[in-house]
Amino acid sequence: MPNTKYIFVTGGVASSLGKGIICASLGKLLQARGYRVTNQKLDPYINVDPGTLNPYEHGECYVTVDGTETDLDLGHYERFLNVETHRANNITSGRVYQNVITKERRGDYLGTTVQVIPHITNEIKENILELGKNADFDFVITEIGGTVGDIESLPFIESIRQLRWEMGKDCLSIHLTYVPFLSAAGELKTKPTQHSVKELQQEGVQPDVLVLRTEHPIAQHVKDKVALFCNVEPEAVIENIDVKTIYEVPIKMQEEGLDKIVLRKLGIKDERKPDMENWLIFLNKLKNAKKNIKIGLVGKYVRLSDAYKSIIESLIHASAYNDRKLDLKLILSEEITEENVAEKLKDLDGVLIAPGFGERGMEGKIIAAGYARREKITCLGICFGMQCMAIEFARNVLKLSDAHSAEINPDTANPVIDMMESQKHILNMGGSMRLGAYACQLKKGAKAAKIYGKDLIYERHRHRYELNSRYTEDFEKNGLICSGYNPETNLTEILELNTDNQWFIGVQFHPEYRSTVLNPHPLFVDFIKNSIK
Repeated sequence: MPNTKYIFVTGGVASSLGKGIICASLGKLLQARGYRVTNQKLDPYINVDPGTLNPYEHGECYVTVDGTETDLDLGHYERFLNVETHRANNITSGRVYQNVITKERRGDYLGTTVQVIPHITNEIKENILELGKNADFDFVITEIGGTVGDIESLPFIESIRQLRWEMGKDCLSIHLTYVPFLSAAGELKTKPTQHSVKELQQEGVQPDVLVLRTEHPIAQHVKDKVALFCNVEPEAVIENIDVKTIYEVPIKMQEEGLDKIVLRKLGIKDERKPDMENWLIFLNKLKNAKKNIKIGLVGKYVRLSDAYKSIIESLIHASAYNDRKLDLKLILSEEITEENVAEKLKDLDGVLIAPGFGERGMEGKIIAAGYARREKITCLGICFGMQCMAIEFARNVLKLSDAHSAEINPDTANPVIDMMESQKHILNMGGSMRLGAYACQLKKGAKAAKIYGKDLIYERHRHRYELNSRYTEDFEKNGLICSGYNPETNLTEILELNTDNQWFIGVQFHPEYRSTVLNPHPLFVDFIKNSIK
């Protein structure tokens, strides 16, 4: 196509309606037609990035290959499209204002008064257009976080208004709203949608397509009513009914003709049918698995599953490809003790020790790791989870009873986990950890090398502390080997028990960031495979 097309997705009525899933689904359908597509998320909060946010506040912090801490929706984008995202794919109000203030201090504005319009909106537009200018994409689908009417969203909506006038037919707006069903009246109510669209129109943006989130089927006459009151074609009113899994959404959107109406409104004639064969194969495996696999996820944020979103989705992918339905048990690590660990972990096929900073719930993770090791339960530890596995091994096998992490106990005589040298002089919290993809050399003959089927891998990191290398020799003498290390720094990246009859592996990196629908991560696939055994 001669020009990159820009699609904007806004939300109204309520938050958490699934804008990210709609963006990813539309992207998948366009990609399945042969187009080059990327997704972008604009977040109105003032934080520069979500890296310092509590997972209970905002869900997981997703990390891109270039080391950017981003919103969890970027995980959906990558899982659906199998296309890596980068720094330009997630923009926050905090970063926008930070850039504008930096330019003002530098004198870039030549003494003019810096205002929301045009300086903030220009910065937003530049960030939106950057993906199309610097990469070879046919479509850039941009999701605006929050809900229309939020004060903090106003500069983003204004930027969309300006771009629509500037770009004409190369730009399109989709608005996602909620159509509630009132059981007392026995009918769906469209008034919230009408008010949401009215609010958007007052801000200068007329949606081209409406996607209606609903728990009940929407009759055609209801769609016609919405179209009439919202100045939208009836064919451009799309039903988005609840489904059992997010991976059904692209198929439902295809049935509703979302990709067709988008292409038509952008003036693109394309009679091709999206090639969704591989997606349907995965979906069939996911929905029709006859047996369950019971996995326990031990973590400190289990009261909000979004805190472990990428891990949970990776487990779903791996289970489906092993012809199993995931039966996930979320276990609060704070509640695990030596006395109740057997009860907490009973009947599990596998245990995953989750990442997470800080002391709270740490001892529970250590106890769970020890129980899994002794009882020969298949066990995977990720990042802080791997560190807990190492501390447990040091305490109970190496008999270093005071073994600990310097993060939690700086005065411990045995800092099995210690701060990386490169981190010791860093003061700022945000964006300063070891972030992004790093090389990992795998030891020949070890389980990790067999799982990956290669000697050198690249995985994404997010941490400040690492296994203290002075303990590596003692670990290996006692059967916990370093089967993966960074070739430049020699830092340990993978620990595994050196035995044929037990699958017990800890990784310092985050493999969940690389698992996609069509390319499940081999580590998760093998974890589930051995859990079945």
